[in-house]
Amino acid sequence: MGQNIILKNSPLQVIRTVNDKLMSYNVEFTEVTGGTFWKAYTPEQIAGTEKFSVGDAKDIVTAMSNLMQVYPPIDLYNEKLRKLAKEFGPVWVRVSGTWATKTYYDFEGTGVTPEGYQNRLTKEQWIGVLDFVKAIDAKLLISVANCEGLHKADEPWNPSQAEKLFALTKEYGATIDAVEFTNEPNMLDITGFPPGYTAENYVRDEDIFHKWVRDNYPGTLIVGPCNTGGVMGDSEEADEAISGGVENISGNLATCDDLMKDAKEPLDVYSYHYYNGISERLEMVMPAAHWDADKVLTEGYLKVAPVNCEINIPFRDKYCPGGEMWVTESGDAGGGGDTWASTYVDVFRTLNELGTFATLTDGVIFHNTLASSDYGFLKHGTFEPRPNYFAVLLWNRIMGTTVYNTEEEIREGAHVFAHSRRDGKEGIAYLIINNSETEATTVELPKSAQVYKLHADTLRATTMKLNGKELVLDENNELPDMSPVLMEGALTLEPATIAFVVM
Repeated sequence: MGQNIILKNSPLQVIRTVNDKLMSYNVEFTEVTGGTFWKAYTPEQIAGTEKFSVGDAKDIVTAMSNLMQVYPPIDLYNEKLRKLAKEFGPVWVRVSGTWATKTYYDFEGTGVTPEGYQNRLTKEQWIGVLDFVKAIDAKLLISVANCEGLHKADEPWNPSQAEKLFALTKEYGATIDAVEFTNEPNMLDITGFPPGYTAENYVRDEDIFHKWVRDNYPGTLIVGPCNTGGVMGDSEEADEAISGGVENISGNLATCDDLMKDAKEPLDVYSYHYYNGISERLEMVMPAAHWDADKVLTEGYLKVAPVNCEINIPFRDKYCPGGEMWVTESGDAGGGGDTWASTYVDVFRTLNELGTFATLTDGVIFHNTLASSDYGFLKHGTFEPRPNYFAVLLWNRIMGTTVYNTEEEIREGAHVFAHSRRDGKEGIAYLIINNSETEATTVELPKSAQVYKLHADTLRATTMKLNGKELVLDENNELPDMSPVLMEGALTLEPATIAFVVM
């Protein structure tokens, strides 16, 4: 039997006010310099007609050649890319990733990557980042080098490389608005640290770095610890199976307490990473942390994001009391996303994460990524928008910063969220997710409402529809008409359908 929801147009209880840049994203450091990243799935794998395989590989080491490929640097001056990014409105852009930990800043133009570094960033590439951030009216979050090329494990971190990055940014008239010291430092043996690096070494170095930033660039927010994590479920029941994170690939893990309890320099913002388990690419390593495609609309799958948020709130309260909480990497699955990450079905996870996060805390969610791998908002190379792009574009245009209590229990067929209107007018903006694959949901409207109904021909469709019209760019790369339809009385949400309702 389908769900019945009665929307209210009367004042609702306010839960909180959230950051107006709640929906933000990553541009991977490897995109900026060019380098190795996850190999794209085939159209047949995306459609689900061809099973993904790592070939004859028996372990992750031998499988990597089948999982990765080398990409050229992204063109951050591309007119189409900038135009589509700017449509989101003001956001945070995070330029980081494991690649950043091992990157040398060759602003002198030597063309040489010194021993102990893996990658090289040119002056022109970094100015490209600064120009992109300025062009789309964004704020910039980064992480810095912390590898063997900079120092040994028993030697304190030093600012010789970081100063080059900050100084060039300042000289160019730009700012680094926030920093995380290192990407995913809890994975001590695979995140790019000097050999033999320990949690104690990290605590020593993060204090050095954070003090250096505060002494020299006091306007820059200190964000951390930037851990990735999750909880493993051993139940066969979908509503109990909470997926673990990609961090379990590492054999040498540090906890949040290991990295923060002895730190002397406080955080301005608490950060962590969340993925709904791991993708098919890494399933051979962590089969228990992978979700099959037929589970992605279940309550168990959709509650992974809020459960991870709830797990991190006590750590935020301990190490950054009163501060915001940022998810500085988020997306369908660790390992570049599942085969369905670029399709309509992932819109349910994305919008549900935004809705549930806003009811639990204030902060920012950085989707990984803007235009790389299968979970990017835009397709790599062509920058064609995927369903998630249009979904979060609507979120940013419709959902305001005041969060209300809907008094609706989250359940299959009825994930209901309410915010103020983004246009500043009086009223309420609702997001309603019918994640049932078999039952329709009836929404009773108390007055005439603007309705934006999202649906698709199939769950794994690469094109989403809004009120029956395909959401694709025209021949001039202009956005399609995204106007609502006016409705009154009752709204029917067919199985696997989402709607924004504005009153």
